[in-house]
Amino acid sequence: MAIAITEALTTIADAEQKLNLTRTEDDGFFGEWRGELPGLSEREEEALDELRRRYLYQRSQGQLLEGTVMLLLTSPLLAIAGFYDPPFRVRAEESVELRLEDAEEVLRGRIDVLFLLNQLWVVVLEGKKTALSVWGALPQALAYLKTNPSAERPGFAMVTNGDDILFVKLLGGEYAISRVFSPLVSRQELVENLRFLKKLGAIAQQSSDR
Repeated sequence: MAIAITEALTTIADAEQKLNLTRTEDDGFFGEWRGELPGLSEREEEALDELRRRYLYQRSQGQLLEGTVMLLLTSPLLAIAGFYDPPFRVRAEESVELRLEDAEEVLRGRIDVLFLLNQLWVVVLEGKKTALSVWGALPQALAYLKTNPSAERPGFAMVTNGDDILFVKLLGGEYAISRVFSPLVSRQELVENLRFLKKLGAIAQQSSDR
């Protein structure tokens, strides 16, 4: 029986139980976001300031829908980080299927945006409208990462509702999350997001060369 991921996994507990996942809080497991991050060029700084100015202007008028968040914040941020340029490839609304162990259910869903390098999944993007908590997208993000064909390598997801941004790392049966970044609160939060995205891009290119 096929069921939508959004219906089957409505809580983090659902995702952990049905996907056989365990959250780890070992700092070494997801050390990428805590370690040294690349700097930004003057051009990147200027582009980031323009991005934030536009987002704050539109957000000040009220809640934003998922598509608007993607248009104003997420897509420009990933563009500045270089994910729309060679050697990366982008796929939108990528269909995925996941068969649960010891169950007849097949979970199906669509990844909002998937960034690849050769066959390596670099970043899975899952977005929500600003009225919804960023935590509500975590079960879906975990399910999408679980379908990564390169299961022996770590998978990363960026989950956002525009106001908050959360990163997830999954490897094997374990996952970890970053702190919540809040670009609505300060410019520095968005700077740290961009620096981490650039680091993920560099890690992916190094892994692809092996």
